[in-house]
Amino acid sequence: MKVMKEQLIEKFKSQSAVLGVIGLGYVGLPFILETTRSGFKTIGFDIDPIKVEKLQHGESYIHHIPSSMIQTLRDGGMFEATTDYTRLREADAIIICVPTPLNEYREPDLSAVDATAAAIAANLRAGQLIVLESTTYPGTTEERIRPRLEATGMKVGLDVFLAYSPEREDPGRKDYSTRTIPKVFGGCTPTCLEAGTALYRQLFDRVIPVSSTQAAEMTKLLENIYRAVNIALVNELKMLCDRMRLDVWEVIEAASSKPFGYQPFYPGPGLGGHCIPIDPFYLTWKAREVEFSTRFIELAGEINTGMPRYVVMKVVEALTGKGLAVKGARILVLGVAYKKDVDDVRESPALKVVELLREWGMEVQYHDPYVPRYPKGRRGDLGLASIPLTEAALREHDAVLILTDHSCVDYQWVADHADLVVDTRNATRHVKNARGQIVKA
Repeated sequence: MKVMKEQLIEKFKSQSAVLGVIGLGYVGLPFILETTRSGFKTIGFDIDPIKVEKLQHGESYIHHIPSSMIQTLRDGGMFEATTDYTRLREADAIIICVPTPLNEYREPDLSAVDATAAAIAANLRAGQLIVLESTTYPGTTEERIRPRLEATGMKVGLDVFLAYSPEREDPGRKDYSTRTIPKVFGGCTPTCLEAGTALYRQLFDRVIPVSSTQAAEMTKLLENIYRAVNIALVNELKMLCDRMRLDVWEVIEAASSKPFGYQPFYPGPGLGGHCIPIDPFYLTWKAREVEFSTRFIELAGEINTGMPRYVVMKVVEALTGKGLAVKGARILVLGVAYKKDVDDVRESPALKVVELLREWGMEVQYHDPYVPRYPKGRRGDLGLASIPLTEAALREHDAVLILTDHSCVDYQWVADHADLVVDTRNATRHVKNARGQIVKA
């Protein structure tokens, strides 16, 4: 055991180890940028041959990662992508960054984790480190990955090393990078922790060891449930302030002047991204195993998932207030990405809003400079594409609905040329003398 661990740690320290990253999306690709910058040759694995082919040709499919970065890695021989999972045997450390969504019943869907664990087990060799980064409930690493690895006859902590370190990616963020965001790390055994942190200290500025993989898994859920609960609070206050004819944004700004005991959170059309809308359901599902009801978390989830309907009703009220028919009304949606200045539409509340607008009989078009084609959803391909944001487009629509406040959009100009603006993001807060009506939703 000691020799195997020490040999692996020496490979990490000398940067002679080959790393493998499974899942080349919004978590895996930024991770690879850090492994290669740190001097490690890295193999990327994905089941999507289109992604792999693009990466092999030096092309990026994520907006905030320029193709020039990928091309430099390819030219320098530091990175290659493949769909051939038998090549996992070449990797000294394997990092799992696969999706962990919810199924149709809002329960954890760990099929990608299970399939990945099976692929690793089929190609496992002694002396490898396996780290799960995907967001999940406490116990996943021990209960779903460890048994598959040990079914090969190898022992975790003796022959191979298994750990969990939750990803903390925030696409489009400028003040922190993948490397500078501290990394929580938990091992299945003390030797797993030692081997894993030896690698991660090469990749990240700060590594925070915890007592177990379960503690690390729970840490990730706490981080995002904290945000989900507080966003639910301000979303509920937004609806109350609307009823009381108060500006919730003014209230939040005033409260933010307090230098202690308060942190601002902001309302919106709902929750988006892979983590915050998903994580509460992972924990509430797991809590049922120990006969515990997470009532507070579930209530926050109800509020946040109900926000798209609230937004649509504000559109309906705004239209009828101007004497316009709801059925057949032409709505221009500004932004379908889940947050500003990214191309990520995962769990975006805009998708639900668009669906509900169409159910009311409204005709919907959208503009999003980062999302040229509307993603396929549970109702299939709507055949929508982003239209140019022109004066004619604004005036041809009965209402403009702001769902994402991209920095590249001039909202003063939008307000100057639109008859009706329904603003869910306070993007029009600095607008002066608008041509038409502005409704905050």
